[in-house]
Amino acid sequence: MSSLSPYKQFSRQDWRQYRDNTPLLLTEAELASLRGFNESISISEVEDIYLPLSRLLNLYVTQTQNLHGISNHFLHQNTHKVPYIIGVSGSVAVGKSTTSRILQVLLSRWPHHPKVALVSTDGFLYPGAVLKAKGLMSQKGFPESYDRAALLQFLNALKSGVNKVKVPVYSHATYDITGETLSIEAPDILIVEGLNILQMPDMAASQRVYVSDFIDFNIFVSAPPAIIKSWFLERFRAFRQEALDKPHLYFHQFAQMTESEALAFADNIWETINAPNLQKNILPYQYRAQLILEKGADHGIERVYLRKL
Repeated sequence: MSSLSPYKQFSRQDWRQYRDNTPLLLTEAELASLRGFNESISISEVEDIYLPLSRLLNLYVTQTQNLHGISNHFLHQNTHKVPYIIGVSGSVAVGKSTTSRILQVLLSRWPHHPKVALVSTDGFLYPGAVLKAKGLMSQKGFPESYDRAALLQFLNALKSGVNKVKVPVYSHATYDITGETLSIEAPDILIVEGLNILQMPDMAASQRVYVSDFIDFNIFVSAPPAIIKSWFLERFRAFRQEALDKPHLYFHQFAQMTESEALAFADNIWETINAPNLQKNILPYQYRAQLILEKGADHGIERVYLRKL
């Protein structure tokens, strides 16, 4: 980024100092359970990157809670605070889910907002049968493959003070909506993780409310597209290997192919679906985020960009 950038740039070494005295309340065993496929995030990266970030987010949440109290005092009301919503966006296979899970655990251990929920926008994908009927299977992950009205209704309900909201559940094992729901009950913080949450459709479109309108703090997880593609192929290989003797898993169908055939199929998926979606609907909106985490080839976060106030 140039010197005219609206972001302040920090190396990992620079960023780590902002941990201050934040204690590490995460064990190696817990971290192992939070890692995604083929990710090697270490405790030292949690200390250098995620603890300072959790401290920053805690300050933002605390100030928002204070503003809620001021508003109640001004209006002579005693309404319940609504959730502080954090968005985590980025490409397929870039590590959004791992980032979200780590932040969920760390933020839940601050004293003033112990209830932190995590929702993936995958749950708002249309079911596979609907995608097929709409001719959208080749655009799965694109904005039009989501039930955006339902996602907006969910976020609006939480920001309107509804205490209990249900969201549909998506299974990566079956690659489809399960028919089950997850109850989100009055969280202090909600983390929303998804591909297109920063995206804004063409202004000529009829839609005038966007997911980002409900999000208080947006994080974008970034890496060079060529590196993300290599991670996608690694993850595909790992999913295929896991499904070799599990016919109920979606990736079992690729176990019937040779490895070279399966990887050629995965390469085609990247080039025809994920790469176009990244270039059209994800990367153009990364600079709408308040904070960007930039990864290197080893999955480690090398730089942090924080929007100037």
